[in-house]
Amino acid sequence: MDFEHVPVLLYEVLDALITDPDGIYADGTLGGAGHSYEICRRLSEKGRLIGIDQDADAIAAATERLKPFEERVTIIRGNYREMCGRLSDLGIGRVDGILLDLGVSSYQLDTPARGFTYREENAPLDMRMDQRQSLTARDILATYSEQELYRMIRDYGEDRFAKNIAKHIVAARQNKPIETTGELNEIIRAAIPAKVRATGGHPSKRTYQAIRIELNREMEVLADSLDGMIDRLKPGGRLCVITFHSIEDRIVKTNFKRNENPCTCPDNFPVCVCGKVSKGKMLTRKPILPSEEEMEHNKRAKSAKLRVFEKAQDA
Repeated sequence: MDFEHVPVLLYEVLDALITDPDGIYADGTLGGAGHSYEICRRLSEKGRLIGIDQDADAIAAATERLKPFEERVTIIRGNYREMCGRLSDLGIGRVDGILLDLGVSSYQLDTPARGFTYREENAPLDMRMDQRQSLTARDILATYSEQELYRMIRDYGEDRFAKNIAKHIVAARQNKPIETTGELNEIIRAAIPAKVRATGGHPSKRTYQAIRIELNREMEVLADSLDGMIDRLKPGGRLCVITFHSIEDRIVKTNFKRNENPCTCPDNFPVCVCGKVSKGKMLTRKPILPSEEEMEHNKRAKSAKLRVFEKAQDA
């Protein structure tokens, strides 16, 4: 199967991200290079793109896709949390723009062996974004306590039946290890009332999302990375982040607000004495959403939100 990922909010990203065609840009979630290909098309001969992804299949696909621009592109296998260090290794200080598209690729969802999808009944429970990692979804299901499973499904899956699903997982694994997507699907079905299953979409969707986020430490990596990325922007440079989950969006929104207004002085202080200076401004008071036309043609765009932060000219 080809590594494909239809780029969400493509033209909105291009308009927000590219401030200088001669500049240096970093794509921290390269994937199949859907966004990066179009970024490269809009850069001049002096422009440069640094693409980062932790998925070996993505690296191979992006390398092939970006061959027309290979003299101006550097591709790195790694997590975007490593971006600042990797830029330093390349002798790059500040960049003109950084993109994060936090969505799961079509390839990852549609390749049964990767274990991301609940629509396959006999796939291994893997879900690793980076297959160099030893911990898998199966390990989480085998070792997490009932309380840990409940917390994970509640927070990252936002499933109102999280407590019952966790209880059923723990009960089922007493008999045998939970090894396949089909086995997990059956456990989740049994934990959700039949009336809800009949009307609420696939019962496993939220639990699979929760396991994937937990396994790959997606929220932790995001929260730990944004400050460093903002520091790496040139004056007037922009950080664009596409999220697909309410917690992701909240992390980005909160971070952008704090970097815009970092003052920690009490509200009743007449002047700021903490000395913390704004790093820039959030250009998206409300997130940019996909158009009706895009959502119609790409169902995975429905929950996408784009937020943009611009570095201050004197920062």
